[in-house]
Amino acid sequence: MSVRSNRLLLGLALAGLILESVVSHPALATSKVSLFKVITAKDEIVIGLDDDQLSTFEAKNAGGVAKHLANKGTLTAWQYGVRKAEAGALEQAPLRQIGLLSNEALRVEPYTTPLKIVPLPDMTGQ
Repeated sequence: MSVRSNRLLLGLALAGLILESVVSHPALATSKVSLFKVITAKDEIVIGLDDDQLSTFEAKNAGGVAKHLANKGTLTAWQYGVRKAEAGALEQAPLRQIGLLSNEALRVEPYTTPLKIVPLPDMTGQ
């Protein structure tokens, strides 16, 4: 085989790998996730809401989340926590879906973190 055909073969193999990684991982979420700390009488938890969910609120901030919770009485969200990524770095990742009741939440505030925020899992089944 010539050097040129080796390069062509290597290029095709690399393109196949790239295509396979894109096709085999279509469930990666693309919406930005905003984190909020919800403080109750018992504890504090960090929740993540994506842009799609926040767009249904009056405002895309802690006040909007609190107002939505007060008006609707409940809110389903993803609880976030710190975990180690495969490479060993710490990141904020979704742990489980939870339901919040307005009578338990005393305060909602923005939550900032220096860690990478992992997108929410795709729950559409696609």
